[in-house]
Formats: sequence, C-alpha cells, structure tokens
Amino acid sequence: MREGRILIVRGETFEWSLRDGANQFAWLSGPHAGYGFAIGRTDGAALAEEEARDHIAAFLGEIDPTTGYLRD
Repeated sequence: MREGRILIVRGETFEWSLRDGANQFAWLSGPHAGYGFAIGRTDGAALAEEEARDHIAAFLGEIDPTTGYLRD
C-alpha cells in the first residue's frame, strides 16, 4: 500500500497509511483534525481494503454525534 491513501466510507474521508507496522486512519472530514485510530497486524502488513473499510465503518458507528469522539 502506498502512503496516504484516501478512503471514503459513509460519506466520511479518511487517510489510510501504514506506519511502523500499524494501519493508521486519520479522519480528515471529522470534527476534530487528526482524530482517528490504528490497527496493527502481527506481520506488520497492510489490511485488505475491504477490511480497512469495515474497521472505518465500525469506528464511525461508535462515534457520539454530540461530541464527535468515541462513546465512553
């Protein structure tokens, strides 16, 4: 995977990159600049695109619409 790939999931834009063996997702269109998450694999490889999209959708499903952050 090349650095800084853009994925759009549920109308939201994320930058997906692989750094230090972790798949990192920065929520570019979200209310808080740079907010996102990371997922590591034991082999340090990039996720398949469908896996990445599924993780982004799950992340968005956990966002509190009032705060724009993950629910407690």
